[in-house]
Amino acid sequence: MSIKENLEKIKKTIPEDVTLVAVSKTKPTEAILEAYHSGHRIFGENKIQEMAEKHAALPKDILWHMIGHVQRNKVKYMAPFVNLIHGVDSYKLLQEINKQAKKNNRAINCLLQIKIAAEDTKFGLNSTEALQILQHDTFKTLNNIQVVGVMGMATFTNNTTQVTQEFKTLKTVFNQLKQVHADLNIISMGMSGDYELAIQCGSNMIRVGSSIFGARN
Repeated sequence: MSIKENLEKIKKTIPEDVTLVAVSKTKPTEAILEAYHSGHRIFGENKIQEMAEKHAALPKDILWHMIGHVQRNKVKYMAPFVNLIHGVDSYKLLQEINKQAKKNNRAINCLLQIKIAAEDTKFGLNSTEALQILQHDTFKTLNNIQVVGVMGMATFTNNTTQVTQEFKTLKTVFNQLKQVHADLNIISMGMSGDYELAIQCGSNMIRVGSSIFGARN
């Protein structure tokens, strides 16, 4: 099936209020353009420099999402254009994003990455650390960022009971955080193999790569 057909197939299976992020990491600009010409506009990358190069080469109405781990010293490269940063896992990173957004005279939307997986390789905050960020003394002075939701990655396993539990944990954390920060409205969870389950558990933003573009190179 073509990229266009894959996109159409997925969009038929998800509710209208769920945002589809087409994960284009490692994919060439031709593949992104094929998705773009079929009407898709939201793409996710996990390396800042690769995303910056693609942003320079591709249509400017694309909304770029940074879905990978973010190093503070690289924020400046995406600050002029990034639409949403999924992986905010520290207050220092939030401060750096705010600083670079201010330099570019814009506000950048961010998600707090919550660690829900059993794997040590996954980054993220626990619910207490996330709460501390939102209640930090100087949080309200960060005028060039907007924390608009949470993101989580489930354990890479075929155990759907475990994955369901992890997704439900993220929904619970979201509900807790929303009580102190009413601006939260995004729950980013679910990928090619488990997005339908994620949606059942409350996700309204899914990150899908291989089901659109084929297996990663």
